[in-house]
Amino acid sequence: MSSWPHRAKALRLERLSRHGDGRHLFVPLDHSVSVGPVTAADRFDNLVADIVAGGADAVIVHKGRARFVQPARFSEAALVIHLSAGTGHAPDVHSKILVGRVEEAVRMGADGVSVHVNIGADTESSQLADLGAVAAACDRWEMPLLAMVYPRGPRVRDPQDPELLAHAVNIAADLGADLVKTTMARSAAEMADVVATSPVPVLVAGGGGGGDLNEFVTSALQAGCRGVAVGRRFFQHTDPAAAVRCVARLLHSEVAPKITRAPALAGSS
Repeated sequence: MSSWPHRAKALRLERLSRHGDGRHLFVPLDHSVSVGPVTAADRFDNLVADIVAGGADAVIVHKGRARFVQPARFSEAALVIHLSAGTGHAPDVHSKILVGRVEEAVRMGADGVSVHVNIGADTESSQLADLGAVAAACDRWEMPLLAMVYPRGPRVRDPQDPELLAHAVNIAADLGADLVKTTMARSAAEMADVVATSPVPVLVAGGGGGGDLNEFVTSALQAGCRGVAVGRRFFQHTDPAAAVRCVARLLHSEVAPKITRAPALAGSS
């Protein structure tokens, strides 16, 4: 009986990995708030259907957009409601505010929620406060929390600095996140150092970068990351289902052995 209070969260966490292997292919479609529409309004539901058919573990959308997706789409993939917002037109493009609550996500039948925090932004302190508040609500409602924590802002010189990334993922863990999404380091070896410091699973963002996506996913897995979050490179693809399927097969299959390195981050003493 002692484990009963955490059963609801455990069930939701299992749904965030539809193959049951603890790996995650998340597809964020929240870009319509930050930068503009991802597709035509009458195409959005079909886009989600393609993404789910391709094998995505979860789709991330804002609460309002979820109303325009058939509930049946989430019979296989998980629904994650994004609670943060900000646009590229704001005086501070790195600012994020809360525009949703955990209780709303619960009523919608969501399997998780996500919050965006930019470390190094002028509004960093308020974003951290929001993350802490959402984490507390997630504890009350047994809701998994994905923290998207990035080194971004006027004081960040290198957003791929492994020491800075290690700081970011540990902020997420310390404030109560169950999963953390961040930027990939410059190399798989450096990312392995980052992952080694994190007590929660690390996912990397791969939606906006160039280069071969399969090679990117392989490097992330070799570094010990538990998954990837890819948006643009799927919803801008001419065949989203096929693009997702290719990555899903790679992510949920055996890849080259994981890199093992002892953390050697500056300032870690």
